[in-house]
Amino acid sequence: MSHPLTLTSLPLFPLGTVLFPSGVLALRVFEVRYLDMVRKCQHAGAPFGVVALTAGQEVRRAGAPDEQFHDIGTLAAIEQLQTPQPGLITLRCRGTERFHITRKSHLPHGLWVADVEQLPGDPPVPVPDDLQRTASALARVLATLQQRETGARPHPRPTPEQLRDCGWVANRWCELLPVPLELKQRLMALDNPLVRLELVGDVLERTGIAL
Repeated sequence: MSHPLTLTSLPLFPLGTVLFPSGVLALRVFEVRYLDMVRKCQHAGAPFGVVALTAGQEVRRAGAPDEQFHDIGTLAAIEQLQTPQPGLITLRCRGTERFHITRKSHLPHGLWVADVEQLPGDPPVPVPDDLQRTASALARVLATLQQRETGARPHPRPTPEQLRDCGWVANRWCELLPVPLELKQRLMALDNPLVRLELVGDVLERTGIAL
């Protein structure tokens, strides 16, 4: 039986969003605690952890209580880093593996770090026939979004292999759906990609979105 890979002193970035594996996250970083963190991660080629807030705000305020956040998050790998002006960094990150926090601590300058265990990635599960419409609808939505995008780096079109994979289709829908943060967190934390896609299909059917 294989043991989960562990990481010690992983820097954390608590946010009001849920990062899914293979998802893209754009950030504007200006707090000192995170400016230092992302520079070190970029220099070392190391990820940081994104965790969804349960209490508190993304931006630290004087006298505010410590942030509280979920114990399951996603590693974020920095793909692009720019410094448009002093004291500001813009990032483009991509979600990789999920993790579970086993111990966390708050450093004096405000940064959270944690010891974590990586969770297994989604096994490849083909989209079943009764959920094919979720994949077809996702392809249409992504194509529409791509047509509206401007700039030098439009979102790449999904591959046929991605659109046949339960985990990938479910995760992209989870990013797009206007559902509460808590529901997105629960969906991300599910280990079974087929169950995740079935629940996404239920949401789409109830709301009539795209189907």
